[in-house]
Amino acid sequence: MERKLLLANAHIKGIETLEVYRQHGGYKSVEKALKTMAPEAILEEVKTSGLRGRGGAGFPTGMKWSFIAKPEGVPRHLVCNADESEPGTFKDRYLMEKLPHLLIEGMIVSSFALGANLSYIYIRGEYFYVARIMEKAIAEAYKAGLLGKNILGTGFDLDLYVQIGAGAYICGEETALIESLEGKRGNPRIKPPFPAIAGLWGRPTVVNNVETLAAVVPIVNDGGAEYAKIGIGKSTGTKLISASGHINKPGVYEIEMGITVEDFIYSEAFCGGIRNGKKLKAVVAGGSSVPILPTELILKTAAGEPRLMSYESLSDGGFATGTMMGSGGFIAMDEDTSIVKNLYTFSRFYHHESCGQCSPCREGTGWMEKILHKILDGRGTLKDVDLLWDIQSKIEGKTICPLGEAAAWPVAAAIRHFRKEFEEYVTNPQNIKDVKHFYRLNQLTEA
Repeated sequence: MERKLLLANAHIKGIETLEVYRQHGGYKSVEKALKTMAPEAILEEVKTSGLRGRGGAGFPTGMKWSFIAKPEGVPRHLVCNADESEPGTFKDRYLMEKLPHLLIEGMIVSSFALGANLSYIYIRGEYFYVARIMEKAIAEAYKAGLLGKNILGTGFDLDLYVQIGAGAYICGEETALIESLEGKRGNPRIKPPFPAIAGLWGRPTVVNNVETLAAVVPIVNDGGAEYAKIGIGKSTGTKLISASGHINKPGVYEIEMGITVEDFIYSEAFCGGIRNGKKLKAVVAGGSSVPILPTELILKTAAGEPRLMSYESLSDGGFATGTMMGSGGFIAMDEDTSIVKNLYTFSRFYHHESCGQCSPCREGTGWMEKILHKILDGRGTLKDVDLLWDIQSKIEGKTICPLGEAAAWPVAAAIRHFRKEFEEYVTNPQNIKDVKHFYRLNQLTEA
């Protein structure tokens, strides 16, 4: 069953406009929150809901909000992270494109709860047309008195702006995003201090994902306790999943947390099975940075229980046998997929996107790309596979931001679960002919 809290009205014609959005219950949470609730009460509802950050880390949203410092006379800020640079992830783009006012509504309520009077939507450069959709919706909200001075006569003021980034993956990290928003190069900051203490312009700041802020709307409308009834365990509510790869029905799906991975892949309500009647080989469950799992581990845990679409179930067993929900970038690969080629594509991306601050990441990502290219070009040795493993272990946990882990985890998981495939590229030259063609195509694309 597909339970929809965020995308229930996405199919309605004209829902991106304020008029149609309000006809279908839009901005009720703003009326309720600003007129009948104290900021502290909203915070408690978010805590009760169990909502976890939908951008990747899965940290409890209410707890994150509670960390914000409140020094007297110092402004606070809310920043929406709409950078969505994780390969395999496109659900925030879909949400903003179809329901821009849902995000604005969530930001108004969240800004009120946090005591922020100046908030931003930081959107990736490649989403330029989506930024224009958001700006149009913001203009409508200002005209209707939902933004600006004295919103709905409640005395609450909020200005909301869209800032377009320059297409840097690193700006998905919240402190790099803040640096970019301040007009600097998007390099991650050393923490502490954390943004909740000293964020944008040194002021207390909360950075939340698009989907996270949109989820605040049904939480305020229906109550945190009702939201918490949906899902399973500490994975409450619904989750937007960007489904792609070798499936019959790629797209964005809103799932109730706790359905089985097998049901998500093979049910006609969701992915509709593997295309062309092929067998499933592997899945990257949460975007390119999370560990890849082979069929036997993505469908069942190491204990033999059905793997669920939840934070706890996907991570069950740690990285030895599990993975992460991440940003919900679900990439399914069929039996003909080359794990080595796929890993090369990921590693090439992370080398290109490294900001270069930290030596392990700056040097290690480039080194891993070169070794994988060497293997794909037919010049690899078995020692190269061991070297890849050694390099990734020297990156993980040794960098300022999580990009180091994002680059290391895919390498570790691919070797852990598919080592024989790496060795075959070294020992069996019949796998090499199409690889050289693949690499030439990459060079032509770059040129």
